[in-house]
Amino acid sequence: MTDVHALLSARLAQGWRRPLTGLLDDRRHHAGGPVKPAAVLVAVTERPSPGVLLIHRPMSMRSHAGQVGFPGGRLDPGETVEAAALREAEEELGIALGAVRVVGTADAFHTGTGYLVTPVLGVVPADLPLVPNPAEVERWFEAPLDHLLDPSNHYPRSGVWNGQPRSYLEIVWGGHRIWGVTAAILANLARRLGVEGRISA
Repeated sequence: MTDVHALLSARLAQGWRRPLTGLLDDRRHHAGGPVKPAAVLVAVTERPSPGVLLIHRPMSMRSHAGQVGFPGGRLDPGETVEAAALREAEEELGIALGAVRVVGTADAFHTGTGYLVTPVLGVVPADLPLVPNPAEVERWFEAPLDHLLDPSNHYPRSGVWNGQPRSYLEIVWGGHRIWGVTAAILANLARRLGVEGRISA
């Protein structure tokens, strides 16, 4: 069986040894003010063909209602990005801290709303029992990592946000629409890992 943690660790270490330019970023849309640190957990399942755990936010939420994302949120005072990502994953999906083998951090994404979101890459057991928090998660799903990282599945889109034209990426899988910051983080991760869309052995 493929050691997903070892494979991702090697790819990420190799990726950080090479400089990348042109990574996706929305800081140009940030109107100013303090940058708010946040973290998300990119939870990869330990399978021969790994998947990624993603969530749909409830329609009742004030922001990001109905959108697909990673479990995550703002850092508490004095908290590291790794600790925040693991805490949020436990709060939102019931993923025990000891169930995650952290691989490392990927490229932070500066959002147009002033958040600096650091993705924490981690590996979790396949078919891990999850207990979604209904206040923050409407439902969850697992999408194939190969599909999410494949640039041919990253579709450019455009729209209007706060009266200004915006460009973004969209990834579709199994009827789920993954777009905006989540899709951009995945596109940046694909470039950092240098996988050209393939992780499976």
